[in-house]
Amino acid sequence: MTSASTQGDQAGAISVRAETEMLRMEEWLPPVLSVVAGMVELMSFFMLGNIFTAHITGNLVTASAVVVRGGPMNPAQLLAIPVFILAMALVWLIARLSDRKGPALVRLLLAVQFLLLAAVLVFCLVAEPSRHPHGIAGCIAALIAVSAMACQYALFRLAMPRAVSTAVMTGNLANAVLSIMDALSRRQTLMSAGNRRLKRSLYLLCGFLVGCVIAALAISMMGEWAWSLPAALAAAAVIRS
Repeated sequence: MTSASTQGDQAGAISVRAETEMLRMEEWLPPVLSVVAGMVELMSFFMLGNIFTAHITGNLVTASAVVVRGGPMNPAQLLAIPVFILAMALVWLIARLSDRKGPALVRLLLAVQFLLLAAVLVFCLVAEPSRHPHGIAGCIAALIAVSAMACQYALFRLAMPRAVSTAVMTGNLANAVLSIMDALSRRQTLMSAGNRRLKRSLYLLCGFLVGCVIAALAISMMGEWAWSLPAALAAAAVIRS
């Protein structure tokens, strides 16, 4: 009985520690990854042939516009969605086979995302796809970047389901606007946890915007080396976690 009680106490302590650690991650990790998403999105769009890596369905719009108006077609725009789906499925498989949960799963998927972003950096330094963004090299680099963003989506859905998405900013903008309207209203609020939702959404919107601004400056100053910035920030997230 004593042994069983001791084991129960230890399991309870581990559970409390894991929950505390997860709450800590939910505070600092989403803003950091929103910066990563902003950088990857802008770099991919300007350097890899107008490919959206975060707002993935935007590729359907750009591809349709090319079909109607003419111009060079970037194969990555057509392949982005199926590759995104495949990458999500592979990340799910990694999570399932690892049998990890909570903070341990977060660390694993952060490491996977870092490896993908590092792969984009190395490939871009070697192949220089920005010189011919609609070529094969540009397509490969873009699809690796799409896979990195797919990993980020999966990370939040599988390991941190309570956190807000860091890549699709439309939902965060909508949450921010609705929360502001609730805050300005004198009547009963229509949304629950309005102030908390507003704070989170604004943090992520600002993080994404900061990432875009940093990426724009880095492209003009660093060229292909600009990809070192999201890779470095992803590495810092792995280390801190």
